[in-house]
Amino acid sequence: MEETLLWLGSDLRLADNPALIEAAAAGPVVPVYVWSPAEDGDWAPGAASRWWLHHSLESLDRDLRKRGSRLIITKGPAAQSLVAAARECGAGAVAWNRRYEPAALRQEQAVRLALDAAGVRAQPHEGNVLFAPDAIRTLNGGPYRVFTPYWNRCGAEAEPAAPRGEAGPLKLPAKLPKSLSLDELGLLPKVAWATGLKNAFTPGEAGARRDFEAFLAGPIRGYAADRNFPASGGGSRLSPRLHFGELSVRRVWREALGGDPAAKGGFLGELGWRDFGRHVLFHYPATPEAPLDPRFASFRWRRDAMGLAAWKKGLTGYPLVDAGMRELRSTGFMHNRVRMVVASFLTKDLLIDWREGARWFWDTLVDADLASNTLGWQWAAGCGADAAPFFRIFNPVEQGKRFDATGAYTRRWVPELAALSDRWLHEPWTAPDDVRLKAKVTLGKTYPARIVDHKAARIRALEVFGASGKAR
Repeated sequence: MEETLLWLGSDLRLADNPALIEAAAAGPVVPVYVWSPAEDGDWAPGAASRWWLHHSLESLDRDLRKRGSRLIITKGPAAQSLVAAARECGAGAVAWNRRYEPAALRQEQAVRLALDAAGVRAQPHEGNVLFAPDAIRTLNGGPYRVFTPYWNRCGAEAEPAAPRGEAGPLKLPAKLPKSLSLDELGLLPKVAWATGLKNAFTPGEAGARRDFEAFLAGPIRGYAADRNFPASGGGSRLSPRLHFGELSVRRVWREALGGDPAAKGGFLGELGWRDFGRHVLFHYPATPEAPLDPRFASFRWRRDAMGLAAWKKGLTGYPLVDAGMRELRSTGFMHNRVRMVVASFLTKDLLIDWREGARWFWDTLVDADLASNTLGWQWAAGCGADAAPFFRIFNPVEQGKRFDATGAYTRRWVPELAALSDRWLHEPWTAPDDVRLKAKVTLGKTYPARIVDHKAARIRALEVFGASGKAR
């Protein structure tokens, strides 16, 4: 019987946790979470992620205590903290599920070296991806930069490993390392702005299971058709669950495929995009700060502090854009179709650097994931893997009319326009004066006037991108 430290990261669950299962089979297990934002550098968890992390860790500790165990919380650096904890409890091994962010890989390397020097065995496992990012290669042995051939190559591989259920009995050693209290990490906001997050989500493995089961019970059947409509409830909203590892992506894959074979062309493809983001980030670790396409390295984005502030606050004068940004500020989440619209608006209509948008999403999204965030923003700006061509510019009015035709989503988040009919809702500046007067809409007062004319902004963007030689 050997005592093992379980180093937790993006795997805050008991079910299908390979590192936990193997550790429990070997003997007593000490679950440890190391809070070490300094090792994450510029990409330490943002405010919304810290809120989620606090509650997810709290939930995990409750679940562990029900099984006779508990969570040990320490502060980094991880290498020193884990070696010290191993010595305190006499653990002969440290087990973990691998992460693939650049900072996480550096941290893992430091941990491996420290454990080796201390005579403690390192036991890494795969538990956070369908396919390891270094396992999928082109015929020439290089990484993929386009999703479809990447996903086709994944399809030629064996099926992702089957989920393994829960670990056997959890035993604690006679002596435990010292632990901080969760509150000592200071993850919760000092200002009570998180009420909307709390109303929208219940972090933790139990909440994740409920959300996933509800998705399997209905929305997955219409996912391919409904996922683009923000008011339909057709999305999965599982991204924060997968990011924090409250759900195993292997379990999601297997149960979604088993419940509806047609899902392979829709929802399961989105799981593929998640893996693809990790593949790209693993092979191009500079992309959170630098465009994958080197032609964009010297691109002159506009500096527009007022436009950026209006975008962040949902005060651009474009109802669908504003609805999305207000949903984000209130709930820490935004519908995926609307994410594409607001990202296009920032990078194409306003010509503001995609990194400004990525930073804002990083701080405000509960599912802020470095690989997915980077992939999405570089796609929108046209400078990354499988990027949208420079001439693809979302029209926020037409997107609203097409994907929120009844206005249910827009009216929820932009209530000052609620009395406008569907005809005028997505372009209130075109409504006759008497219509706006009756709806109590005064542009520039009760609702902002447009900060840019989309038609003129589109022409400007095409000229700027074309003149800069960014056309593909």
